Amino acid sequence: MRSAERHQVIVERLRRADRVSVQELVEATEASDMTVRRDLDFLAAQGVLKRIHGGAVSAMPTGVEPPYSLRAQAAVAAKQAIAAAAVEHLHDGETIVLDSGTTALEVAKLLHDRALTVMPLSLRIAQELADAPRIRLLMPGGEARRGELSLVGPLTVASLRALRFDLAVLSPCAFSLDAGLTAFDLGDAEVKLEALAVSTRSMVLADGAKWDRAALAYVCPADRPDLIITDSTAPEDQRTMLAQRGVLVEVAS
Repeated sequence: MRSAERHQVIVERLRRADRVSVQELVEATEASDMTVRRDLDFLAAQGVLKRIHGGAVSAMPTGVEPPYSLRAQAAVAAKQAIAAAAVEHLHDGETIVLDSGTTALEVAKLLHDRALTVMPLSLRIAQELADAPRIRLLMPGGEARRGELSLVGPLTVASLRALRFDLAVLSPCAFSLDAGLTAFDLGDAEVKLEALAVSTRSMVLADGAKWDRAALAYVCPADRPDLIITDSTAPEDQRTMLAQRGVLVEVAS
């Protein structure tokens, strides 16, 4: 098991329990005691957990967003598959608002040879597309969130309101049938909602780890997007229920 996969196992265990032991993680990851202790030290340095004798406890309240560096290592293969499926729905000449987040960044990596007008809601994605020869890059105003580098605030909202897009590509922090699309940051949720409002159609990218979860700030109902692209780990019964509500749900292979 790679380090990123072990880190994800540790985070998931801490979401379900108040504390985890080194021995429990050794059994779950099939890694050595020393390797698990190094993983815990790394995650402690990221602010994800606190080390205690023989294990760790979570340092992240439910309303706090996990660090970008940790999320960037999680479910990479699933995010890449979802991104590859997403670009199949894009047509040259379209105008697109592209959300912040790690899955949206994977989409941006696949757009270099496409003829599109793109407004990225992230400085990371803007940098990724800056040299793409056929991309017309529109930059919103706004404040760059520290660590995330996503753009939020009244200037970002005003930039969106001044335009109309063919498609909004969103990557929510959490997703559930009851809570809908949610985000950890209030400003991020406001920007996502505005992106939906100014776009003719919408696409949501959410790997299975984001399903059945809720964050602090509400964005929209679960059946608001036109298309949801996920992977096979997303709950099948919930995918079926969304399809019955008229949402196209695509499972990336």
